[in-house]
Formats: sequence, C-alpha cells, structure tokens
Amino acid sequence: MRITVFGATGGVGREVVRQALDAGHEVTAVVRDPARLPGAGHERLRVATVADVTDADALGPVLRGRDAVVCALGARSNKQARLAPVAGPALGAIVSAMDRAGVRRLSAVSAAPLGPDHEDDGAFTRAVLMPLLRRALRDVYADLAVMEAVIGASGTQWTVVRPPKLLNGPRTGTYRRAVDANLPRGRSIPRADVADALLSTLTDPTTPGHALGIAT
Repeated sequence: MRITVFGATGGVGREVVRQALDAGHEVTAVVRDPARLPGAGHERLRVATVADVTDADALGPVLRGRDAVVCALGARSNKQARLAPVAGPALGAIVSAMDRAGVRRLSAVSAAPLGPDHEDDGAFTRAVLMPLLRRALRDVYADLAVMEAVIGASGTQWTVVRPPKLLNGPRTGTYRRAVDANLPRGRSIPRADVADALLSTLTDPTTPGHALGIAT
C-alpha cells in the first residue's frame, strides 16, 4: 500500500513507519523536523515537511495518490492540549484533504479512557481510578474526543484504535482486541503493538466505522 503517516516522529508514529516499511509498503512520513525521524533515506520512504497540519490546502501534496492514512498525532501533555489542541484541529484538516484527494481509508490512535468502562474491572476501578485519570488528563481526552467526533462525521472508512498506557518494548503481536469496547484489566500495551494494530486495521474489513480497544 501507499500510506501517509501523520505524527511520524512520535513514539507510535516511528513504529508505524518502521513496520510499514518492513512490510513492503510505500510510506510518506509527515513531519515538522526530519532530523527526528530514523530511517530517512529508505528507498520506499518519502519524508515530507508540513509546518501546519491544520491547513488542509498544505496537505494535498502528501495525500494525492495514497491508499490510506495512519494518524498518530496527539498532545504531549495536558497543558499543551489545553493551550493548543492537536488531534481535533489536525484531523479536521486531514479528513477534508483526504476527501479532496480521494483517499478513503483512515486509522487513527485515540485512548482507552474514551471508551466504555468494562464491568469486569471492578467497582473501585470504574468508580475511582478511571474518573481520576479522566480528570487528570481531561484536556488531552477532550482533544481526542473532538478528533473522534470529526472522524466519525467524515466520509472516510475510518477506524479509531484506543490503547491504554503506552510502554516501550518490542512488538508482541499477541495483544487483545475488542470492537467498540475496552478490554477487562487492559492496563498497558507496547507502542509497537499499537502501531501493529493501526496498520492491520487498514486491510481488516471488520473494523471500518468502529473503535478498536486494544491491550496486552
């Protein structure tokens, strides 16, 4: 496939680029600083610098002729999400530019707290821990909620992937998945497995129009 990756220099985004290249795909990595992206110079990797990913007009050149988009954008902190939301405004521009370019398939990373609590997690987790987490990172999750709403209202064949706490480590390929639900006792997952999930949904006919809960 010919895939455009947004957020390519982040922890998940770098894994998406690496795994996509390993799988034989052609990748356009959209970045602000090319120096932060390992692997530049690969014959199937095009690095495109876009200063403002909320400018739909500027995104046309990185989307024309592509088969799919993977988005790994997100605020690095609650303060950043409050002062300058990232995911919501960017996805508004991305889906608009995708429509103009005729690109239909989209996979984007969100977060597990935007999904429903699982009844098997117990009353303390559902009544205390999760509300505290959602309050502590409320601006990050508000930005992601806007992103999900924008994606859901778009004409794309979208899938949203909702991981819990992100860890470093190798791809396992043995993580659990749940369509439109979170996983019981789903506490964490390696970034490499999140990248695997994002890429695998691009060819999975069961996931368009759904949020996918993932966890180890």
